[in-house]
Amino acid sequence: MTDFSPLIVVSELHRRVGELDLRVIDCRYDLMNPRAGRLAWVNSHIPGAVYADLDQDLAGPVTEHTGRHPLPTVDAACETFGRFGIDDETTVVVYDSGNGGIAARAWWLLRWLGHERVALLDGGFAAWHEAGFTLESGAHDVVPRTFNGTPSNERVITTAEILAKGDAIAELNLVDARDAVRFRGELEPIDPVAGHIPGARNMPFGDALNENGRWKTPQELDEWWRSRLGAQPEGGYGVMCGSGVTACHLVLAARLAGHPEPRLYAGSWSEWIRDSGRPVGKGAAEP
Repeated sequence: MTDFSPLIVVSELHRRVGELDLRVIDCRYDLMNPRAGRLAWVNSHIPGAVYADLDQDLAGPVTEHTGRHPLPTVDAACETFGRFGIDDETTVVVYDSGNGGIAARAWWLLRWLGHERVALLDGGFAAWHEAGFTLESGAHDVVPRTFNGTPSNERVITTAEILAKGDAIAELNLVDARDAVRFRGELEPIDPVAGHIPGARNMPFGDALNENGRWKTPQELDEWWRSRLGAQPEGGYGVMCGSGVTACHLVLAARLAGHPEPRLYAGSWSEWIRDSGRPVGKGAAEP
């Protein structure tokens, strides 16, 4: 990990577990059962891993104007990562149950704050367990450190920026990471309104993984992006999802593919629909 690849395999993490400059973060979380992730961590986790709760640690307070997982304030995020024992010299590995859809949010937040020494565990907890590596249970003490972060606001797209485009939203090249049925508005198990932002296109984040839950090769990811979206537009892409979490998975996929990183619409669909006057698209996106 000397070049800080955004992805790490379990054998490499196993070799490094216990190093003083390494912090592992368990991000397991179930949208339908918010307590399940922490309970799973208490029961069994990668040695030395601390637990990051999506609602409490990787998102800010929800208001009537935000989506379900707004970005935390810079001060709150720095306090959280410092409490986890992370400083400027710490290498961080994040993982979740397997597909990286939640852990990618922690990966993105750290990099948004200027911390590049972070990688996501390929295959997550499932891959570690499958490899037969040691697990531990229970909470443990962590010595806090001072985490200094400066946000890179150029990595973010806001609702105001999207609205300012008027009928030309498509020029922002928004890509939605949700499942196709949710994007088309055929099924919406979480948010009160189904559909998508008009002009957005759909790339379900799970398509970046193989059948075994591991990430596809950089060449395969490059072909995926090109087959779905064509050449990289001059202004780049923006990514979104239901609440700005799994969209971070698309940012990582673009990075692995060797493409410029897309910007994150952190509010995503759940923020967009806060105002019933905003347009809603249904069905497949325009080609």
